[in-house]
Amino acid sequence: MTARLFTSALFAGLVAGLIAVLLQWALMEKLILEGEEYETGNKSHFGGVLVINEAQEAANPDAAPAQDAAPAEDDEESLFTRYSLAFFADFTTFVGWSLMMVAGFALVERFGQRITIKDALIWGVAGFAAIQIMPGIGLAPELPGTPAAELEARQLWWVATAISAVLAFALFGYGRTLIYVAIGIALLIAPQLIGAPHLDGYAGVAPPELAGEYVARSYAVAFIDWVVLGLAAGYFWTRGQNNQTA
Repeated sequence: MTARLFTSALFAGLVAGLIAVLLQWALMEKLILEGEEYETGNKSHFGGVLVINEAQEAANPDAAPAQDAAPAEDDEESLFTRYSLAFFADFTTFVGWSLMMVAGFALVERFGQRITIKDALIWGVAGFAAIQIMPGIGLAPELPGTPAAELEARQLWWVATAISAVLAFALFGYGRTLIYVAIGIALLIAPQLIGAPHLDGYAGVAPPELAGEYVARSYAVAFIDWVVLGLAAGYFWTRGQNNQTA
């Protein structure tokens, strides 16, 4: 059982991590780099007007720069290093998620309910809702350089919200009476009633259009990743199950 659990989690995480990396490069990387331009001060956005500071400095060399230019070492950052780190981070993250999902499969089967690929797909969608949607109600994905509340407070709220959502969906899926549904609804609502930590006002440096596109693509990429993770985890789990019974 242990070997089957870890093998299924590893292969499913590798498949989902690869898809995550490809989607990030195709859909997210350009937006992240654009956000970093605003974060470093190379571009500014005030009242709907785009200002490219480097171009202004070149046109007016005698004028004092509005903001310091980005450090030279940032401009010389190796794309290979950047992509390698993203690749490693995505693989590590999805192997971790896959391990937790497959451990859930094993727990459910301990109670006599067999997991099919269809069930695993539903788990993937539920994982997306629990890990992305529910915490995202209070803390949406943010572009680089976006001012936010204290990191530890946001992390604590995010983790508590994600755990509450996972427990709620488990109660919805496997609870046998209405009391479980009621408890699940309470678990979903409670973190939102407490509220995520936020600053008193808005002070983003990037255009709201760019931030909005980043949020939309983040959720689209996450949804695909979780669906792939569910399908891959279900496939490798049921395959290992068939090999054991053969």
